[in-house]
Amino acid sequence: MENKELELAMAAAKTLDEKKGTDIVIIDIRNKASFADYFVLASGSNERLVGNLAEEVEKKLLENGIRPKSIEGDKRSGWILMDYIDVIVNVLSVEARSKYSIETIWGDCEFITL
Repeated sequence: MENKELELAMAAAKTLDEKKGTDIVIIDIRNKASFADYFVLASGSNERLVGNLAEEVEKKLLENGIRPKSIEGDKRSGWILMDYIDVIVNVLSVEARSKYSIETIWGDCEFITL
């Protein structure tokens, strides 16, 4: 791995993949934003899965001593944002992901897919 931030993003993405998240992508925003280095995006097919995916990422990263700075949203909103300072994990319902079009906004950045 090239850096610890990418390793954290990959660990989150791997957990999301193992727990049935879909359309998982890591966006390298280092050259476009000062607030973080990577976004991790994943979709859940329903509210319960969105919540479970976020819980599993938090649990897995805590096992490695990594705590989120904050967690915003909830499964009912269709979007949970987990702020790990240099890595932002976004777990969204399929509908919310389509509505907010994060990939389009950051379309000129490098995308890393699993």
